[in-house]
Amino acid sequence: RACATGLDAAITVALKISAGMIDCGIAGGAESMSNVAFYLNPKGSRRLVKFSKSKSMMDRVKTLKGFNFKELIPETPPAYEPQTGRSMGEHCEQMAKTWSISRRAQDELALASHRNGAAAFARGFYSDLVLPVRGIERDNNLRADTSMEKMEKLKPAFDFSGAGTLTAGNSSPLTDGAAMVFLASEEWAKRNRFPIRAFLTGFESAAINLKEEGLLMAPTYAVPKLLDRRGFGLGDFDFYEIHEAFAAQVLCTLKAWESPEFCRTKLGKEAPLGSVPRQKLNVAGGSVALGHPFGATGARILATVAKLLDEKGSGKGLISICTGGGMGTVATIEK
Repeated sequence: RACATGLDAAITVALKISAGMIDCGIAGGAESMSNVAFYLNPKGSRRLVKFSKSKSMMDRVKTLKGFNFKELIPETPPAYEPQTGRSMGEHCEQMAKTWSISRRAQDELALASHRNGAAAFARGFYSDLVLPVRGIERDNNLRADTSMEKMEKLKPAFDFSGAGTLTAGNSSPLTDGAAMVFLASEEWAKRNRFPIRAFLTGFESAAINLKEEGLLMAPTYAVPKLLDRRGFGLGDFDFYEIHEAFAAQVLCTLKAWESPEFCRTKLGKEAPLGSVPRQKLNVAGGSVALGHPFGATGARILATVAKLLDEKGSGKGLISICTGGGMGTVATIEK
């Protein structure tokens, strides 16, 4: 579950701390989308493996029988779901149609992501969270000067039939990045004089049937389970960090929690979960603006919520991350 790798790692460390196995630990993940490994097609790969295992020159010559130079043409890793043969963007396009999410609503959320991210950098929020690399102090995909007019000019990136609404502007860019968080027991932190920014207090995972649900809708099931276990309502949080794989995916999630029918038939709830106030959503920017290095995103979001709560001095934060394979991981953070 690459998208939630950093959060899953933090949950693993937290469980070991709570079980008394360790006192502290570092969790996170890294991704380099600019260094994606290419590979040969299956026929070429099998031939080279057989060639490398040949023990004599004659055996090697035999392995080259029928060789075609096309076998050496590299292929990029497939960017589609093995269960369906469709990309994540194609799946999200269908989700947007199912939930009637407009292109304008997606662009508006994406614009808010850029503006919130730019404002957070401007006020120094990320100064102690982001480490400079080769003199670069800010990701170059964050666009402080973007506008609805610029968003509207972008063409659909996945559905070219004329009905597509997902574009490069309202989808998260695949980027390089790494993120880590340091976790410890309260006793260890106090004993070693480490300031406690926030507490990781709960977490939950869920998976869906891709034949019945949209690929990225698992958090709509995981969050209610976590809320019930923690005794919270959806409106009880000061900050909401919903991973922006696509603006449409966030909007589908929010609409599902507001839907009486979905909550009744899918979640077994007598009433909708409620609405998420937009002024509390991804207030320091989201993945659309900040980028989405798969393995790092979960830890980046966890660190962001912890600092937001530390700045406020108290409160609660809700994290929701969708992942490939129809899965999702969510968590609650408290101060």
